Amino acid sequence: MKEIVVISGKGGCGKTSVTAGLAHLAANDIVLADADVDAADMHLLMAPDNSKEEAFYSGKLAVVEQEKCIRCRICINHCHFDAISIEDAELKINPIECEGCGLCTHICPHDALHMETQRAGMLYEANARQNMPMVHARLDIGADNSGKLVTEVKNRSREVAEREGRDIILTDGPPGIGCPVIAALSGVSLAVVVTEPTMSGWHDMKRVNDLLKKMEIPAMLVMNKAGLNPELTRKIEKFAAENGLGYTKEFPYDPVFSKAVSEGITVPETGREDLTALFKETWQDILKSLK
Repeated sequence: MKEIVVISGKGGCGKTSVTAGLAHLAANDIVLADADVDAADMHLLMAPDNSKEEAFYSGKLAVVEQEKCIRCRICINHCHFDAISIEDAELKINPIECEGCGLCTHICPHDALHMETQRAGMLYEANARQNMPMVHARLDIGADNSGKLVTEVKNRSREVAEREGRDIILTDGPPGIGCPVIAALSGVSLAVVVTEPTMSGWHDMKRVNDLLKKMEIPAMLVMNKAGLNPELTRKIEKFAAENGLGYTKEFPYDPVFSKAVSEGITVPETGREDLTALFKETWQDILKSLK
């Protein structure tokens, strides 16, 4: 089984548009996964029909047993995160502020607090358009542990791929280089880096390259919005050659990308034969890199 993760050093490069376009062309052969759990949006383009939903639990939260609490304020005075207060004569825990350290449970003289595992998000199995198996997830507002939820998405994608007899998992990864990205890249066959010829795109692409080198993951580069800055485009192309990044196709700066998103379809579905050809060639380049 081969796993391909599409990433970008920054948001707004067109990572999801590129992933969705490739998925549309390879729908009969892949399982599609959306590992951008903090800001998932692949469902907007693929209209998944969820066949299985389950809660994701991670991290702990302090919970008060009101009948035991005497409002002594010891926990309030010692909480480093100002997560505890008294409201309407009851001890309250602010779930956004609570970091789950458990100090309050240890210092309460009446055992009025305990820790409970909290729901942090939802995990879904689905059938996307073109009868394509898809796994996606959503992190709850204010919840942490997105890296763990990304790992759950990856593990479930493998299970679905084995069950459906599909040899390739194509994953829309998170932006940046933080824990969710590291989780998404763990154990993959190939990373596809989508960048753009802007100073922020150039800067963050280099950070992504450093991460990929440390993780020893083979990678190839896709240039989106190439017409924005031809000089910087050539500079990035040179960087790719000097650093062993396979350089595949350049996608032009074209309003059809935004138009496709607004209509909830992929770029190849817009009828633009020139762009569809670029997506097909890019997918073939990716398949060659997997061999």
